[in-house]
Amino acid sequence: MTMTPRERVLSAINHEQPDRVPIVLGVSNATGIKMKPYRGIKKIVGIDAPDNYIYDWPELGTAEIDEATMKRLHCDVRGVLDSHPQETLRRNQEREPHSPFIDSWGIGQVELTPGEWFPGMHPLSEATAIDEIEAYPGWPDMSDPTRIAHVKDAARRLAEQNEYAIMATPWLLFPFERALSMQGMDTFLLNMALYPEFARALLQKITEVCKSLMGPFLEELGDNVDIIKIGDDLGTQDRLLMSPEMYRDILKPLHSNFIQFIKERTRAKVFFHTDGDVFPLIDDFIEIGVDILNPIQTSAGKMSDLKGLKKRCGKNLVLCGGIDTHRVLPFGTPEAVRDEVRKVMQILGFGGGYMVASVHTIMNDVPPENVLAMVDAVEEFGSYPISSG
Repeated sequence: MTMTPRERVLSAINHEQPDRVPIVLGVSNATGIKMKPYRGIKKIVGIDAPDNYIYDWPELGTAEIDEATMKRLHCDVRGVLDSHPQETLRRNQEREPHSPFIDSWGIGQVELTPGEWFPGMHPLSEATAIDEIEAYPGWPDMSDPTRIAHVKDAARRLAEQNEYAIMATPWLLFPFERALSMQGMDTFLLNMALYPEFARALLQKITEVCKSLMGPFLEELGDNVDIIKIGDDLGTQDRLLMSPEMYRDILKPLHSNFIQFIKERTRAKVFFHTDGDVFPLIDDFIEIGVDILNPIQTSAGKMSDLKGLKKRCGKNLVLCGGIDTHRVLPFGTPEAVRDEVRKVMQILGFGGGYMVASVHTIMNDVPPENVLAMVDAVEEFGSYPISSG
């Protein structure tokens, strides 16, 4: 029996077998498409739609996918995002061309080459003492109503349509990534080892700031949400960014507390995005209440062992992602992409509990033909029952 996209997703996130494997694409920055491949997709399929960016943020470079293209991509999910405060948007729209984009936390993106932006301004890069945290004048005002003024109506409209699953994403509301952005990656990782009490205090402060937006955001959503997307990138290509012991000592209690905070306020499933080889933390994620793990970076260490991953956590975690953006999507032929998608679905999709997505954002080096090959392969090979790979 053919399901609606929402029915399909709800079946998958409840570890059941839907009619086909769901597709998650274009509904947040972590599941998004950069502007170049988005333009290419529209050109190939003949869709005339504007080149808008999520968050009205061209420097981020991630496209706001129009509805016709979302349908062509067979995406089963629609997104609800928060927003930059209007004052932050106004200030950046009026700034000098090519000057840094400064967000509401005081974190800046710098233009490295024309049109290519990278986080390069870290407002607490010199801080190592706890009193410097409270003294920082740039802590964001999460009570600014323009951050979430649109959320209730956007979620309500999607819920009334009752066609697509709703995934809501407050922007980067998790402690570790914000700490890295505020201090710089190398600096904060060093401070976790040299000044652990400072690192704990900074992470705790960020967590409380994040909660002060997450609470009202969830209140505006009400029952009109199926998935809440959060995340902290914890891995590299072949290891964690810190030892498992350090994660469990410093970060895990904060992650656990934040996920509990969310689950006390919504019945939605928690979608946790974390790049890299995070295989050693799988049991920790299950313990703290993660429902959906993304992006299953198959090019990173033990995360490439899809059979081992499915066996270890397939009954406890819904897996979302797995389509390689390191090698296959940017450099493979459309046929190679089709083969990869079929292989991954046979392993991760066997028995249910899997949603197809690219490993993080589809970057500018991915040919649009390969994006279409990916989603069309799901339509062709993703119907249940799926044979084991």
